[in-house]
Amino acid sequence: MYIAIAGNIGSGKTTLTEILTKRYAAKAYYEDLANPYISDFYEDMGRWSFHLQLWFLGSRIQQTLTMLADEQDNIVQDRTIYEDAHIFADNLHAMGLMASRDFDTYMKMFNIEQALLPKPDVLIYLKASVPTLIAQIKMRGREYEQNIDEEYLQRLNDKYNHWIENIYEGRVLVVDKDVDDFIADPTIIDRICASVEEMCTGKRQL
Repeated sequence: MYIAIAGNIGSGKTTLTEILTKRYAAKAYYEDLANPYISDFYEDMGRWSFHLQLWFLGSRIQQTLTMLADEQDNIVQDRTIYEDAHIFADNLHAMGLMASRDFDTYMKMFNIEQALLPKPDVLIYLKASVPTLIAQIKMRGREYEQNIDEEYLQRLNDKYNHWIENIYEGRVLVVDKDVDDFIADPTIIDRICASVEEMCTGKRQL
């Protein structure tokens, strides 16, 4: 079973990945935060947006190819290649922080590569309001995230909701983090797992 966790910055992807990995004796694949452009990007998004996104795209493809070669029955992935393109790169382009020429080049590479990769059996979308995201970002204390603009997070939320509702074609389980905080109430994990195990045939609200 291939489970992917999608969601905005600070939505709880890594925490849920850890929980589900233990629950299913799965192998976890986390977002690679060793991107050498990430600190520069948060200082000057326009200057470093293309470099940042291209590095993440390459890292995600490499990770997925490793997953394909893995003999594990269950895999949980923290963030997907689809988010890199349809959320982050698209948003940077819309904000004028990635040139159209760079964005077109990026999307050509993404479209070729994503066509060769398998979709998750279930994608769990962690939906959260900006105040919830900000609280989590402050709590985990990553220095380069502390000055993220609330408007930027809201734009990403809008992109995520549009992607889930209009673009992504696989099985989706939506978890509303404002209501269903699985960290505060571990019983919610049982409900998430029950839904995952039903192998949802469409978009579903927890």
